[in-house]
Amino acid sequence: MEKLSQKEFGPNSYRVWICPFRLLSFANMFTGIVETQGIIKKAIENGRNRTFWIKSPISSKLKPDQSVAHDGACLTVEEVKGNQHRVTAIAETLSKTTLGDWQKGTTINLERCLKINDRLDGHFVQGHVDTSAICFDKKEKNGSWEFSFQFLPEFAELIIEKGSISINGISLTLFNVTESTFDVAIIPYTFEHTNMNLMKPGQKVNIEFDMLGKYINRKLSLSK
Repeated sequence: MEKLSQKEFGPNSYRVWICPFRLLSFANMFTGIVETQGIIKKAIENGRNRTFWIKSPISSKLKPDQSVAHDGACLTVEEVKGNQHRVTAIAETLSKTTLGDWQKGTTINLERCLKINDRLDGHFVQGHVDTSAICFDKKEKNGSWEFSFQFLPEFAELIIEKGSISINGISLTLFNVTESTFDVAIIPYTFEHTNMNLMKPGQKVNIEFDMLGKYINRKLSLSK
């Protein structure tokens, strides 16, 4: 198969291959298994956009045009310098995520996109944040942790008991689901290796609902 020039499709488009039978398209996907953490070194206002320089253990391994989930938001790497990389969030992203609150020193979760032959250890995550939620309770449970979050009731039909959700890019399982709240449990490893250990009541997080639920909801709305 021949890979087409990326310039023909833009920085956030699908990766496209030509084969003898048809055009194959693969969107950037993630699993919600956080690879490492990064620290915001610079946050620069750029018109309606915001540009960030991020220092992390994987920054030096990245390349321009690569897609990386930053606290669950898929952003395109624009530049790499040493152990830092640069990304920009547009107004649409800032309006639906916590990226507008990022400042110098903010710690974020990072995950590079899924390879086609990789194991899927979490669930399919697109890196398209739907909305934000607010942490309103945090409890230690003999070494593990439970967090409670509140979200807008208009999204209630997109979550189910024991369903999957992405919180700041972390694949988690829901329980105690109501029309506007839910709980998640965090094992010690996840707590130590993500920014959940910094989470405090009142703090906002990025939420991406399960893709399957969104497609079903769309189908049902068009059938009415």
